[in-house]
Amino acid sequence: MGTVLGFPGVDPSDAAVGARLKRWREQRGWSVEDMARLLDMTPEEERRAEAGRAHLDSLKIGAATAALRLPIWALVSDTRGY
Repeated sequence: MGTVLGFPGVDPSDAAVGARLKRWREQRGWSVEDMARLLDMTPEEERRAEAGRAHLDSLKIGAATAALRLPIWALVSDTRGY
């Protein structure tokens, strides 16, 4: 992805995962700080991930789905995994 004014581009896949993470976090009533603590991230890193400006690796996605008590597909797809 290219950059604009020094800001990194947004990968569509990262943006989709981030949006799903934010939606589930908010549905649980958790703050960014709560989620960041569970994922061993700073709140700023969590905000960047939710905005699609940071990539969540499989370990972070697994930790997020475990913390939120979700199946793995809930963050990586809008289609059920079964």
